[in-house]
Amino acid sequence: MIRLIITLFVVSLLAGILGFTGIAGAAAGIAQIVFYIFIVLLAFSLLSRLIRKIPNDL
Repeated sequence: MIRLIITLFVVSLLAGILGFTGIAGAAAGIAQIVFYIFIVLLAFSLLSRLIRKIPNDL
């Protein structure tokens, strides 16, 4: 997923340099959505690990 974000970022930079603002905006928008999905999945993963490490004695 990180590779996809980096690829879309590079595409948006190259398109911005070449003046294709529509393509750059679309690629940046897609990269932003993928980034937010990654953050949500990371938070879910960290929370699930914390829940599993809580002892069952309590």
